[in-house]
Amino acid sequence: MKKLLLILIAFAMIAVSCNMEVKETNPLLAEWDTPFKVPPFEEVEIEHFAPAFEEAMKQHKAEMEAILSNPEEPTYENTIEASYYSGKLLGNVSTVFWTFNSVNITDEIQALAQELLPKLSAHSDEIRLDPRYFEKVKVVYENRDQYELTEEQLFLLENDYKSFIRSGAALPEDKKEELKKINQELSSLTLKFSQNVLGEVNKFKLVVTDEADLAGLPETSIQAAKEAAKKDSIEGWVFTINKPSMIPFIQYADNRELRKEIYDAYINQGNNNDEYDNKEILKKIINLRVQRSQLLGYENHASLRTENRMAQNPERVFNLLNQLWDGILPKVKEERAALQAMIDKEGGNFKLEPHDWFYYTEKLRKEKYDLDESEVRPYFELENVRQGIFDVAEKLFGITFTQLEGIPVPHPETTVYEVKEADGSHLAVFFMDMHPRASKRGGAWCSGFRDRYIKDGKEITPLVTNVCNFTRPTGDTPALLSADEVSTMFHEFGHALDGMFAESSYPNGYIAWDFVELPSQIMEHWAFEPEVLKMYAMHYETGEVIPDELIKKLEASANFNQGFALTEVLAASLLDMKFHMKTEVDPNLEVMDFEKEYMAEIGLIPEIYSRYRSTYFRHIMGGYDAGYYSYTWASVLDNDAFEAFKETDIFDQATAKAFRDNVLAMNGIKDAMEMYVGFRGREPKTEALLKSLGIEN
Repeated sequence: MKKLLLILIAFAMIAVSCNMEVKETNPLLAEWDTPFKVPPFEEVEIEHFAPAFEEAMKQHKAEMEAILSNPEEPTYENTIEASYYSGKLLGNVSTVFWTFNSVNITDEIQALAQELLPKLSAHSDEIRLDPRYFEKVKVVYENRDQYELTEEQLFLLENDYKSFIRSGAALPEDKKEELKKINQELSSLTLKFSQNVLGEVNKFKLVVTDEADLAGLPETSIQAAKEAAKKDSIEGWVFTINKPSMIPFIQYADNRELRKEIYDAYINQGNNNDEYDNKEILKKIINLRVQRSQLLGYENHASLRTENRMAQNPERVFNLLNQLWDGILPKVKEERAALQAMIDKEGGNFKLEPHDWFYYTEKLRKEKYDLDESEVRPYFELENVRQGIFDVAEKLFGITFTQLEGIPVPHPETTVYEVKEADGSHLAVFFMDMHPRASKRGGAWCSGFRDRYIKDGKEITPLVTNVCNFTRPTGDTPALLSADEVSTMFHEFGHALDGMFAESSYPNGYIAWDFVELPSQIMEHWAFEPEVLKMYAMHYETGEVIPDELIKKLEASANFNQGFALTEVLAASLLDMKFHMKTEVDPNLEVMDFEKEYMAEIGLIPEIYSRYRSTYFRHIMGGYDAGYYSYTWASVLDNDAFEAFKETDIFDQATAKAFRDNVLAMNGIKDAMEMYVGFRGREPKTEALLKSLGIEN
């Protein structure tokens, strides 16, 4: 017996020793001794993730078990607050992994993601669906009047309780098991969907070998294509369906057949019956969401998703979308007629098709406003735009940005800035990653490596990141942005401000998804204000400030092609909602037929596709399911909110402070409508949006 005991002690010592060794050699498990406690991105290797996740989930389970087995009466502090601070290690490991899986993607990372997601989903469900957890939250919720809770704590508690109901905590055990299986399958399928889209983007290359086929293209686009070809050891010029490559091609290339080839590749992502095909995956996702919503007691997925948003129900969403749809269709048909007239005038013996829209729009813009995008790009050098954004933020809120060196970054192309308040105190650290690459998913987004919260009376400051896919520098020419890219840069920066100015006490919050785009979309309004353009729009070669004549052309053309822009967004929003209004599982669902039939039903003209077609609609894989309408919903808010600045001054600091204090600081810890009314003094009105679109109310 003594011998056995000695053997067991020896094994225990070896296990402890090995565990200590793992922690010492795995940067994800060690204390992050970095500036501002930034994740040690550059020390992390692929082999670190699996053991780090295993240890992090183990610790999280232990932390939650201590909370759930606590024999004391449940209180806000020992249940709600304690749970907010649990899982810190898991959050840290997840932050690094999913950052890599977005901006530093490898085959190994993608394979590991497929392996990890079901485990993480199971871990979350095991904790979330533990009946002890819900019972404790329920006790605290029902006795909330007995505690002296702050407004923030009451808001979080109420949303916690409702969130438990929506996530199935009140279901009987057999139904919980069914729900767990659905959640795990959905996590794998949604990841695979997005990986397939990335695979399609990286697979397609339009190789041009005849220089004559480059006719019409701006020199910057040609040079970028030449460099892309050289990088891939290809003779000629290479164009891809990454937007900085594709958009100039379909806007300017005179070769109609090549425009069709690249545009068709873009609109058929995930719809090619190959290894990256997403049709069957999307069908499974839609049907699983139907099952889950009905298991949880909702008629459909749209009802489940909208319940805790400003919209509250699908009907209010459709009311707004249909009002705008009916108003914009006549406008887009006028635009179609104008483009067809231009084709006819030039002697083109063909009918306008989707791949022609961008090309003839640019021609018509040039004819009507004497404005060519290639005339504007030289004034939108990326570094100048970046500084302009920083200057706008300083004039509005008094904050400053100082570039930092020696900070760990997820990719070498990332730049880092310390953000300080007007009094010089530290506010946040801000990361920016601006250009496309094969190891990076497409699009533009804002996320965080750490949220703002209070722990043991100490403020933990946020780490915020903007990731975009903007035009790269070529040769000796710096990165020159399109007007659309400038707008996107301002947009994502608005999200970043939202994260920097947060005043949340806990690493937790409940942001109404259809409110989340207000902070980003309102920032777009500053981008092309004449006063702001004079601050940052300088010719990259001469340093000349953008001339008044060009500003007037930009102003005159501001609403040009708005019918097209809104129509494709509304079409995507309506398609998203229609998919998620399904009330029955459909084993015979053909997603592309569903899309085609619904677009015909609502009257989408055949010359325009939905901005995102079903098989590459990544937004509805990442939180915007039954929520893509949020961009349009927030357009009502941002247009109405910017009017408050226009009524005073676009740099009125009192108005900016009111917006910061009532919206940016409170987002996630206060009801969305209460926040808006606190800023504007009333509920939002649609007039400003309708006016901006030229639609009569």
